[in-house]
Amino acid sequence: MKSTCLLAFGLLCSAAATAQITPVAADSVVTPAEAPATPPANPLTTYGFVDGYYGYDLKHTATNDRPGFLYSHDRQNEFTVNNAILGLRYDNGQVRGALGLHAGTYVSANYAAEDPVLRHIYEAYAGFRPFQKAWLDVGIFGSHIGFESAISKDNWTLTRSMMAENSPYYEAGARFTYEVDPKLTLTALVLNGWQNIRETNQKKAVGTQIQWKPTEKLLINSSTFYGNEQPQSLQKRRRYFHDFYVSYAATKRLSVAGVFDVGKQEQAAHGSKADTWHTGAAFVRYKLADKWSATARAEYYNADHGVIIYSISPVPTDADFKVKAASLNLDYLPTSNVVFRVEGRVFHSGQDFLTDRNGQPTSSYGNLTSSIALSF
Repeated sequence: MKSTCLLAFGLLCSAAATAQITPVAADSVVTPAEAPATPPANPLTTYGFVDGYYGYDLKHTATNDRPGFLYSHDRQNEFTVNNAILGLRYDNGQVRGALGLHAGTYVSANYAAEDPVLRHIYEAYAGFRPFQKAWLDVGIFGSHIGFESAISKDNWTLTRSMMAENSPYYEAGARFTYEVDPKLTLTALVLNGWQNIRETNQKKAVGTQIQWKPTEKLLINSSTFYGNEQPQSLQKRRRYFHDFYVSYAATKRLSVAGVFDVGKQEQAAHGSKADTWHTGAAFVRYKLADKWSATARAEYYNADHGVIIYSISPVPTDADFKVKAASLNLDYLPTSNVVFRVEGRVFHSGQDFLTDRNGQPTSSYGNLTSSIALSF
């Protein structure tokens, strides 16, 4: 695996070094399939985001923590902040980079395994164009996997789907992006691992992404991941994963999206059948008026022996995890950079997978979440 990663990275760098380079002024912008454009007035920009929320669980343990497989908006009966971000970005068309810091309940839950010095880094990377229409970035950046991101305002629903919560939100490594044309972008990555900033073993993971936008209304994405995600002290257990989604703007008011993930991870016992998980979600978003919209979501998550899903008490950790969920989201945008959202969500399983307020195992769970998010 080490030699494979080194070879992949070496080929990327070699391609960058030997490609024909179109002469471009150092401060000009190169856009896909276009001649150099006018340099930006100010290549350095600032950005910020804050998502304050209140949630209430209808059927769950008498605690302020939501179930362990939820990382965003994971507190209930508490006024708090899911994620607050402040950062800088630089892009002059030939060189780019970013530094963003964040804090909130999402950070506390999702970055708990990271070094305390690193867990408050939202993004930190530097990159350049090795040749026209390509970028090479190294550092910490958003994941190449998934339909949903860590910034709630960019998602169709307030809370994240189970598949988003249990696949990477961020990555650390090297990212090579090639803009074939305005409709097609290809990406190859060499990573520390599955949502790792700090390396946990001596192996590297690899990933790919294909984004194709054949029309203005249709987007098709395919992302992959391969790597060994076990600590150095444990036996190697390779993980294979594929994420696929499609979004389509059917009309000016109606948009739909479908997402499907499938993964496989080797078991510790040599020769044992690998654990498989697969998960899917369907989204329907409708614009009710200029400032109002609603989104419905239906989803499921099936995982052999609870692989990837780590907190499924009171079920034993080797039990299968099979849960379905549905949600309805209402959004109000008083201005272009503020969104107020309210969402109701229910979960159900054919087996007990949580503990209710009375300490009894339960096969169902529901919550309400509200949020006001500001971006600048």
